[in-house]
Amino acid sequence: MEGRISAYDVAKKAGVSQSTVSRVLNNYPYIKTATKEKVLTAINELGFTRDEIARSLASKKTRTIGLIVGDITNPFFSESAKVITTKAQEMEYDVILCNTNHNEENLNKYIQTLIGKRVDGIIIASADKDNEKIKELYDNGFPIVLYNSMMEHDHVNYIAVNNYRGAQLAVRHLYHLNHREISYIAGPSKYLTTHLRNEGFKDALKQFGLPLHEEYVYNQEFSYDEVYQFTKKLLNGKKRPTSFFSASDQMALAILDAAASENIRVPEELSVIGFDDIDLAKNRYIGLTTITQPKEKMAKLTLEKLIGLIEKHEDVASPFQIILEPELIPRKTTGRCQT
Repeated sequence: MEGRISAYDVAKKAGVSQSTVSRVLNNYPYIKTATKEKVLTAINELGFTRDEIARSLASKKTRTIGLIVGDITNPFFSESAKVITTKAQEMEYDVILCNTNHNEENLNKYIQTLIGKRVDGIIIASADKDNEKIKELYDNGFPIVLYNSMMEHDHVNYIAVNNYRGAQLAVRHLYHLNHREISYIAGPSKYLTTHLRNEGFKDALKQFGLPLHEEYVYNQEFSYDEVYQFTKKLLNGKKRPTSFFSASDQMALAILDAAASENIRVPEELSVIGFDDIDLAKNRYIGLTTITQPKEKMAKLTLEKLIGLIEKHEDVASPFQIILEPELIPRKTTGRCQT
């Protein structure tokens, strides 16, 4: 048969009306089992696929959402994306995944692209705290939820962990292990999540009467190679830190890599703690001590809330701002300071 197979062709082969085919495709109740089976058999035999463009024009919904992440190579983002896309599939939504490489210009371009593709809503997992494009979407009532990201805006919807508290847990853990010289892989403060972690770290140092050595703090964009080199430089200095706290598990792995290159034993000579609790952190050979984010719970909740906005179960005019509590997961990479 030449050309695209239509619902008319399916109806003709099954011996039913086009409206019956439509009801089967849209899972309408009260259709006789025998009738439904005839339609499904005809669909399979003809290789019929629904015209989603025509369907979206009729319903004014594409059942597609955008997911924008900062760095898909970061296991936290890739693991979160897997949960979101799997859950979306269960809810019969498609996901368009976009990777910004933590570039705000890329983020704004992807937002425009997704709007042009008529997505029903967007999840953003990495954004500057004062992004004007996102604020504009909120002001226009477009369904959007920030995941593990926050903004200074009255109408923002976000789901995140208590980043300030998480950093304090890390410092307290190291302090009780007798560490007094702590290096911090902070990341840039343009993101509200890392800014809060930075504030939590600094306030915890004050609380425990510990010094803040600016030369021990890395506050650039997260880069494995740069953090690796930064760590090696500190470890080869005249006075080196006894421990590292990283605001990212991925960067904590760079610290462990650098320590191994200098034959420095972890945790006997150096303690390392991360943030995120990525799957690799649980590996028995790595055993990274970390601050956990309940990413599966966060990701599912984010998607459910976004679809609630899309399908009008959630009130767009009443923003939700959900903060989940972190936990410290002690493993093999932290130990008592011997100096």
